[in-house]
Amino acid sequence: MLRVPTFVFIAFCFIGCENFSEKDKTSSSGEKNSNTEKKKDGKYPSDFMFMQRAYPSGEINTSAYSKAIKWKKQIANRSTANEIWEFAGPLNIGGRISDIEIPSNQPEVYYVGAASGGIFKSINSGEDWMPIFDEQDKLSIGDIEISKNNNNLIWAGTGEIIEYDGNGIYKSTDGGTTWESKGLPDIGGVGKIVLDPNNDDTAFVGAMGPLFKNSPNRGVYKTKNGGDTWQQILFVSDSTGVADMAIHPTNGNIVYATSWERILRINYSQFGGITSRIYRTTDGGNNWKVLTKGLPSIDSLFGGISIDISQSNPNVLYARYTYPTGHIKGVYKTINGGDSWIEVNSSQLMSVGYNFVFVGIYIDPTDENVLYNADFIVQKSTDGGNSWSNSFESVHVDQHAMAFKPSAPNEILLGNDGGLYFSRDGGAIAVKNLKLPLTQYYRTYVDAQNENKIYGGSQDNGTSRTQTGGLSDWDMIYGGDGFQTLVDPTNTNVIYALAQRGYLGKSTDNGSSFSTVLRGIPIFDRKNWDTPIAFDPANSQILFYGTNRLYKSINGAENWYAISPDLTDGPHSGNRTFGTLTTISVSQFDSQIIFVGTDDGKAWVTQNGGTNWTDISAGVPNRWVTKILASKENANTVYLTLSGYKFGESIGHVYRSIDFGNTWIDISTSLPDIPVNDIEQDNFGNLFLATDIGVLASDNEGATWTVLGENLPSVLVTDLFIHENSEFLFAATYGRSIYKIDISGNILNTNGDSFATEIKVFPNPASEMVTISNTYTAQNTSVSIYDVMGRIVKKLDFKGKELRFSVENFQPGVYYLKISEGKKQTTKKLIVQ
Repeated sequence: MLRVPTFVFIAFCFIGCENFSEKDKTSSSGEKNSNTEKKKDGKYPSDFMFMQRAYPSGEINTSAYSKAIKWKKQIANRSTANEIWEFAGPLNIGGRISDIEIPSNQPEVYYVGAASGGIFKSINSGEDWMPIFDEQDKLSIGDIEISKNNNNLIWAGTGEIIEYDGNGIYKSTDGGTTWESKGLPDIGGVGKIVLDPNNDDTAFVGAMGPLFKNSPNRGVYKTKNGGDTWQQILFVSDSTGVADMAIHPTNGNIVYATSWERILRINYSQFGGITSRIYRTTDGGNNWKVLTKGLPSIDSLFGGISIDISQSNPNVLYARYTYPTGHIKGVYKTINGGDSWIEVNSSQLMSVGYNFVFVGIYIDPTDENVLYNADFIVQKSTDGGNSWSNSFESVHVDQHAMAFKPSAPNEILLGNDGGLYFSRDGGAIAVKNLKLPLTQYYRTYVDAQNENKIYGGSQDNGTSRTQTGGLSDWDMIYGGDGFQTLVDPTNTNVIYALAQRGYLGKSTDNGSSFSTVLRGIPIFDRKNWDTPIAFDPANSQILFYGTNRLYKSINGAENWYAISPDLTDGPHSGNRTFGTLTTISVSQFDSQIIFVGTDDGKAWVTQNGGTNWTDISAGVPNRWVTKILASKENANTVYLTLSGYKFGESIGHVYRSIDFGNTWIDISTSLPDIPVNDIEQDNFGNLFLATDIGVLASDNEGATWTVLGENLPSVLVTDLFIHENSEFLFAATYGRSIYKIDISGNILNTNGDSFATEIKVFPNPASEMVTISNTYTAQNTSVSIYDVMGRIVKKLDFKGKELRFSVENFQPGVYYLKISEGKKQTTKKLIVQ
């Protein structure tokens, strides 16, 4: 086992505070053995994502995303870069799960909804998984619900209510094979879906509304015709949504809904209010009553409220209240369907200051007195809430989902920020599922000396890596929320790793231990959630680190000194930090040339190592600068990318300068209005963009752009990295781990187009035998078959004009056939039924 860093961030609580504690060792699966470690920081991940995209207007253009997806689908049909993205891992680290569902009559079938990675299905109790939602426009899942009458009828609500807005409700009638949009595109995040137990066409949706603006599209919506039409049957206010619901197991007219007043702005946040309450209807939503007797006063301010109803005795419900600060107010119980409540013992529950983002109360379906409070950690009561003890003690913190296996209530699935866990004994012992690719990565890096040593910095799961290039052997080596990693190109044992707000560690023993290397960096300098660091490409002992100023070290980060004044327009007003550096790029032609960008729309260059700085922001829109990239082709050229939206302005997201930033040219005029998160350039001069809808590429300096690769879903790509020796481009995704694609040849070269027409694959769809025919040539041909996740499942070679192979052992789904003959290649999609 590897020793992880001695400095980690622990659970958020106090505004602006950062505390550290000794971190326990991790297992080979990257698992945290301490269930109390977490960051203490006044910001949430959603703040960072929102601030990037909303600066400076404070708004997100939600309609722009759907337009960008439409553009992507159109351009993908004309794409020539049909290389396959290979999945690079990890499977064993995990990531935030928002919901788990098990069909009532199919205990071996699991559905897992990911916060930003779509829906995965297993038909063999978690042994194997397939993504079943990748063809949809939004991969952020708020809730899933399955009919008890028809286990193939599945409803999915997009938009996780604490981080990502969705685009409405989807329904599948064939177990997730196909999906149909069922409307409500403007309700933001879905807190809960419940179905009438007696009528599959009747469903209720709890809508939290858009995350970052007031909206009337909140409350409870009802359909009586399977989602063809909807009626808003409960509306509280334009800043109050519905975060949780419960429905009577035999009487679909009795529904409970908990409202949550929440306001998030670019410089202000409020996580509770006077309108956070419990509502009940007994007539299917025609009338609602606020429940009060025995509950906290409705004149008080509260945050999110969790509720659950006993399946064995539906007169019994439990509700967990939080304060606007996020601390637990109390747990309440009713034995008469909500007419009156009593407070049970909640003094033993752990309250961490942001409990409203967690799932809360679950009741054992066979015993009304056995309940779980799944918050920061899991705590269990077997006596109706009179006493509590810790449960699921070995699992990752931050709980978001729980499901009980039908007919075996002690067999429980638990979902949290670390992935999926399974217990057979009511939470006494829990085992992690090591096969779900859900990690939310901010950054990725590959060791220059060893292409198999791949690193990633992720939300909630620190900095992890593989040393073999494997998919399931990643270890966490540095704690907190992980960000940029650097590895000394001359010494594989020297590693730099960042946690949030710039907490920098250095290892000289290949990651076995880390020491803090911030000497010379003032504690009161402003630091971004994703603080930038960079090597001097000519000397790995020289590094750069960005706060609101640029710092330099000439001795491997042992000491730092400032080489710039404050390069931002900060400090800014409000309780969210702006006025920090976000990107650093040192020219490979001249180390004295350094470019930087900031989160408040500034760009700068020095051509003499920091002695003088030139503001090169003129001509660049006032948006969050996500990347500055010094060109690989000449010292005068630099590229710059921006987050945010246009809002009717004639501006772009990607700019190029050929005169050190003195003038800029928009090279994204053919792109949709979508945030761009990174840019890289290969040895052929091709440009690659990481965007909120995937990876795009251009071979003509941005005159036109194409979708790169065949099989990457519309997941947010946060970071790109080119490994020069192996000539692979790596893409870090926020919710689907890391992918890589071969760019050793000119991947955008269209010379192989005729080869695509020579290759035929039939029948398609197929269920037994498949034939690949090469109608033109009889040379040696190789075939690599990838599943929809980018994993190689079979390799074949043949001579002549035809190859036949069986797919009878393939799981149903989409596969990609990469067919190569010498330097020619094409990719064909195959559907296995």
